[in-house]
Amino acid sequence: MKAVLKKLLTFIITVLLVTLFVFVAFEMIPGDAATARLGINATPEALEKMREEMGLTRPFFVRYFSWLGSFFFGDMGVSYSYGVSVRSMLASKLPITLTLTLMAFIMVVVLSIPIGLYSSKYEDRVFAKVIDVSGQLVMSIPPFFLGILVTYVFGMLLHMFTPGGFVSYDINFGKFISYLIFPALAIAVPKAAMSTKLLKTSILSERRLDYVRTAYSRGNSTMDVLYKHVLKNAVIPVITFLGMTLADIVAGSLVIEQVFSIPGYGRLLISSIANRDYPVVQAIIAIIAMIVIFINLLVDVTYQVLDPRLRGN
Repeated sequence: MKAVLKKLLTFIITVLLVTLFVFVAFEMIPGDAATARLGINATPEALEKMREEMGLTRPFFVRYFSWLGSFFFGDMGVSYSYGVSVRSMLASKLPITLTLTLMAFIMVVVLSIPIGLYSSKYEDRVFAKVIDVSGQLVMSIPPFFLGILVTYVFGMLLHMFTPGGFVSYDINFGKFISYLIFPALAIAVPKAAMSTKLLKTSILSERRLDYVRTAYSRGNSTMDVLYKHVLKNAVIPVITFLGMTLADIVAGSLVIEQVFSIPGYGRLLISSIANRDYPVVQAIIAIIAMIVIFINLLVDVTYQVLDPRLRGN
């Protein structure tokens, strides 16, 4: 309970700092939302009137704490660019980004664990060595570039999907899922390669310990030792990595959305930054920060459940 309370305190402090940094960043960047709305040719009088209407003339900390208080009660303000509730805008985008994130994470788990087990069990075979070399290559490719390659190969050459032909979940859910398979793959493959290597390294390290030799001396087969003894210990650092991976996917999916023209949080965030749409940017960054910290909290709790040695800490 003490550890959870510490994490919750860290959660609150981090969100406060992130939102504060966002406010400070927009204060330092030349221009403001009024200029973005009226254009650079607007008269000083029109700009000043627009700033007053948008509340930009109030002191910095007054605006910050006013937004912060409203945010935690579910009121994220009104978009400067679209004049609609930020909460309604984000609510319509959340299923898209969330689905993409979950699909990519499932792909990471499904690809990495079986391949990691195979490459550790048959480490001297040619195919296992090919997996190692391929993993090193894939890990060095940035997801956005891999997204471009996926678009070119599967979209333009093989015609397995139409680049830019995104279909919303409320129009055709099947086509929505089928389109997201390829951006999810672009996100998942580098992470799966990292997770595979970590699992293999962890398993090989565990196999050298004394308890493994004891298990063999008791007549256990290789499969029994691997799945009943080695794996449950070797998988602990992998779970930690997967938790970090999920947090990274949440942030990384924003870039992939741009590559595949997916109208999720990523495209909305970039357009809102360009338009100085403060309420939208602040809300998206705060939500992403809370999701990432919450994932880290779950990872810590899961780690303590799997490793009894940490429960007393």
